[in-house]
Amino acid sequence: MQSKFIFVTGGVMSGLGKGVVTSSTAKLLQLAGYRVSCVKIDPYVNYDAGTMNPVAHGEVFVTDDGGECDMDIGNYERFIDTSMTKDHNITTGRIFLDVIRKEREGKYLGQCVQIIPHVTDAIKENLRHTAESEKLDIMVVECGGTVGDIESLPFLEALRQMQMEDGRSNTLFIHVTLAPVLDVVGEQKTKPTQHSVQELRRIGIQPDLLAVRCKMPLSPDASRKISLFASVDQKCVISCHDAPSIYKVPEVLESQGMLKAISERLLLKKSRPTWGDWKKIADSFSKYDGKVRIAVVGKYVTLPDSYVSVYHALSHAGAGIGKKVDVDWIDSERFENSHDKLAGLKDYDGILVPGGFGKRGSEGIIRTANFARENNIPYLGICFGFQLAIVAFARHVCGLAANSTELDADVKDPVVDFMPEQRNIHDMGGTMRLGGHDITVLPGTLAHRLYGSTVRRRHRHRYEFNLKYMDTISKAGLVMSAHSDSGRRMETLELPSHKFYFATQYHAEFSSRPGKPEQAFDAFVRAAARS
Repeated sequence: MQSKFIFVTGGVMSGLGKGVVTSSTAKLLQLAGYRVSCVKIDPYVNYDAGTMNPVAHGEVFVTDDGGECDMDIGNYERFIDTSMTKDHNITTGRIFLDVIRKEREGKYLGQCVQIIPHVTDAIKENLRHTAESEKLDIMVVECGGTVGDIESLPFLEALRQMQMEDGRSNTLFIHVTLAPVLDVVGEQKTKPTQHSVQELRRIGIQPDLLAVRCKMPLSPDASRKISLFASVDQKCVISCHDAPSIYKVPEVLESQGMLKAISERLLLKKSRPTWGDWKKIADSFSKYDGKVRIAVVGKYVTLPDSYVSVYHALSHAGAGIGKKVDVDWIDSERFENSHDKLAGLKDYDGILVPGGFGKRGSEGIIRTANFARENNIPYLGICFGFQLAIVAFARHVCGLAANSTELDADVKDPVVDFMPEQRNIHDMGGTMRLGGHDITVLPGTLAHRLYGSTVRRRHRHRYEFNLKYMDTISKAGLVMSAHSDSGRRMETLELPSHKFYFATQYHAEFSSRPGKPEQAFDAFVRAAARS
């Protein structure tokens, strides 16, 4: 069967939840028995998200094949439980680079290379290649940005062309808009949706379904008005009102006949989802018996989306034991120059230090890791949190003048050092140790109880534990319980005498799924719930 395409566009404003609508649509199709996946189009000129500030753009999600992607790729993986590749995140930079390479190679010899047809053809080729190579029944494509943005126009034009070339029974447009309620009026306003659809139609695209974001369910009057002015059947005006958790959104959409509407438009034979365990899993995120308080001490906490996968991994673990995880985001700089402020961490059931880079706030993280150890508070460190937990132990237990060479190039005891193969690399983008690696776990350790003898996890780092200090820290009680690359790289650490003190060089959060929490996060939240 020829792959079919569903294109999700956004209007009115950013942040409406196109990613959740895309993920939920894909989930419904998957539950109906189709082979489905998602692609995110990002209209920025960066080749990928790897060099972007997480406080400005959000988390960099890493795929198993080493792609540094938009955080929506993580949403797709969590919903449909399918590993994405770097091909599932298309950017303007990536497309333009492909086109320029072809021009330099003489592939367009004699032609004036232009946005149309060369750039739009490259976009279409990327989408079709991924769909064909993965033998997908349906690909759901999220077009980032807001309709009307200059940056998005080449992509929208490519999607318009795909509808003409593949036919209306093989392509469908979902437009995500907003129906706000003004306090002084008290009714849902449809004009933003009307104008957004007009802008989309102006560039040649008529949406087939409208996913209208609203706080409360869309009223019948608002639905009728939107249907009339947007030229969309009223049954295809879908209310995307607030839900107890994002994992309930597929049910919200399906209760209004979304899958049936898609099936009629794309001539699909199966139009009913087989829910299996999904409803039970979704319900677990709103049925809690107690809560667990977790302090996330990091560098980029001013934008929680910087650590969105960490948050979801914690929530997956909490839902698994029926506990709501309350997260407080604490800037590590707060602990840079004051030991008194650290005492406030005693109010939490657990402390988590996520990934990060650079000197700012690093001393606060080192103090946090040491405070958790001294006060027997459950601790989970991820990447930077793994490295600086080593520094803290080396300083305060082993008595070394320790640091990471990332933070102090002239440190006397570089317990964390630059990876040897990184020394001759000068480019920043896509050059770290990235993606999935197979990890060997030592028997008789906490890591072995969590994972068994082997596990595969994703990485994003340039610095690593310096093996020259293995004997020193091991004799002092810190256990390096897993390794990769034939023992050259340490992957986990633990303190057997501690209530729960565990850290990973890999990014465990990227492997967590609703109903299947990642093992380290699951053990951490369970330990916190007992504390």
